[in-house]
Amino acid sequence: MWWSERVAARLLSSRRGALVALLAAASLAGCGFELRQPPQLPYQRIALTGFARHSEMPEAVRLALPSGTKIVDSPAQAQVVLAAMEDKLERTVAASTSAGQVREFRLRVLLKFRLTRPDGTVLLGDTELEQSRDMSYTETAALAKQTEEATLLHDMRADMARQLLRMLSASAELAARLPAPAASAASAPEAASAPEPAFVPAPAGNWGAAAASAPASAAR
Repeated sequence: MWWSERVAARLLSSRRGALVALLAAASLAGCGFELRQPPQLPYQRIALTGFARHSEMPEAVRLALPSGTKIVDSPAQAQVVLAAMEDKLERTVAASTSAGQVREFRLRVLLKFRLTRPDGTVLLGDTELEQSRDMSYTETAALAKQTEEATLLHDMRADMARQLLRMLSASAELAARLPAPAASAASAPEAASAPEPAFVPAPAGNWGAAAASAPASAAR
């Protein structure tokens, strides 16, 4: 029957598609291709502080983290703290017509941050990450342009999050290579230096007696 022939044709087409996908995956694996993996971090707990109230950057960082690392609520619970000093999104007009109609927007995402330990030790000083994209615009496709803008911002933040994790990994390696602080002179054992003899002044009014007793003690 005609409907059975159509079903058979669809099954054959789906099987061909699956076979092509398997062959493509096998060829990619054979040439050494593999999906980009997040950098491995020596931390299991990270805290995020200082981000803007409605910022989507913390979520981008969370998605970029490797499976063995999670975000905790309190810096006291974390092994490393990502403190944002500046987190903002700017949308400016890049091009317009003589009539004032916008034809191109420029999107800019800026993040200024530092990495510290919970005790305040700085692992990475104030650092800035920035991404910008130009996007064409037309009033007749406003809804489609909103979707395009959301996609661009998502990709920009994801790229910044990957850069941030690479910096975090590098700063952890650098901190591990730093030599231990040398012991200070004040912490040396007291026995290393002999104590100076205490000076006991003679009682008032007996200077002559003290002077007279000095030769006697020396003769002994």
